[in-house]
Amino acid sequence: MVDLKTQYHRIKTEVDAAIAEVLESTQFIKGPAVKKFEDNLAAYLGIKDVISCANGTDALQIAMMALGYQPGDEVITASFTYVATAEVIALLKLKPVLVEVNPDTFTIDPAAIEAAITPKTKAIVPVHMFGQVADIEAIMKIAQKHGLHVIEDNAQATGADITLTDGRKVKAGTIGTVGTTSFFPSKNLGCYGDGGALFTNDAELAKKIRVVSNHGQTQQYVHDEIGVNSRLDTLQAAILNVKLQYLDDYATRRRGVADFYDNAFKGLANVQTPVRAPYCTHVFHQYTVKLYGTNRDDVRNRLNEKGIPSMIYYPIPLHLQKAYKDSRYKEGAFPVTEQLCKSVLSLPIHTEFEPEELAYIADTFKQIVQS
Repeated sequence: MVDLKTQYHRIKTEVDAAIAEVLESTQFIKGPAVKKFEDNLAAYLGIKDVISCANGTDALQIAMMALGYQPGDEVITASFTYVATAEVIALLKLKPVLVEVNPDTFTIDPAAIEAAITPKTKAIVPVHMFGQVADIEAIMKIAQKHGLHVIEDNAQATGADITLTDGRKVKAGTIGTVGTTSFFPSKNLGCYGDGGALFTNDAELAKKIRVVSNHGQTQQYVHDEIGVNSRLDTLQAAILNVKLQYLDDYATRRRGVADFYDNAFKGLANVQTPVRAPYCTHVFHQYTVKLYGTNRDDVRNRLNEKGIPSMIYYPIPLHLQKAYKDSRYKEGAFPVTEQLCKSVLSLPIHTEFEPEELAYIADTFKQIVQS
């Protein structure tokens, strides 16, 4: 699904030099590369503060801890997402409130958000799914109307651009109260291990996030908050400093692959290619199609027989997962989400394809879904 080896070899000299510099310094925790990366990412995003952490799941949890939510507070998010989004809500003894998504963009439905708000609601967590941004301006209007925080789960859309209705262009993850992301190796901006970050324009919130992510310390051995131990190690920061320089190029390459697939699959009656929302650029963390009138598992198996990987993101919606069962959410509660879980299929997409590889994948897929 992702060719990290070829990508590494293309930037090997720079990455190896960055790693060697850290090894020589022996500053493996909180070395200078960490602050440098935070500053560089903040400049790229056009935001005041970036606070790095150990992974994207921690980023979500730290955001909710720093915002001071209490057990029983409600947080709205989509049922069509990776489990981490709801997991941290439940771990903090908050109440996950799951809602429906848009059938075309796969992102949270603003109308469904508004319908789910109660006096206990504290926050909305839109997930920028597969590299495409949720309708964030509509979400922000709802949040402002009801006095709610917005925590952007930007793990899949780092680098995406949003064109606001006033004509301004901003980066995904920078509009809400706080943005979070993951640097898992397969992400568009991925390190060579685990990593994550939070970003905000709120100076006081940034200060609180730094305290919470460092054992709740306001100074060494002085703990004013309940915190966690979550940090990006120096080696990963050094690698990310190199890869950040290539992020826009990576997005361009991924869009090129998506364009190739779109053209190849044009006219296939039983395949819907990804819909691109008009208000943002799509950075294609995944290239996810919807299949109609064909057996998805059979398609996957036949692709695998031809040496072509594929993935299902996500086969079971959160509201039907055993860990998140709730009397409010029976099967059929979210028909769009449930249909997506039965019909979506993600094809390989990355930055290192050769033309003949893409042609083989596209031709094989077409043959299988048309037979």
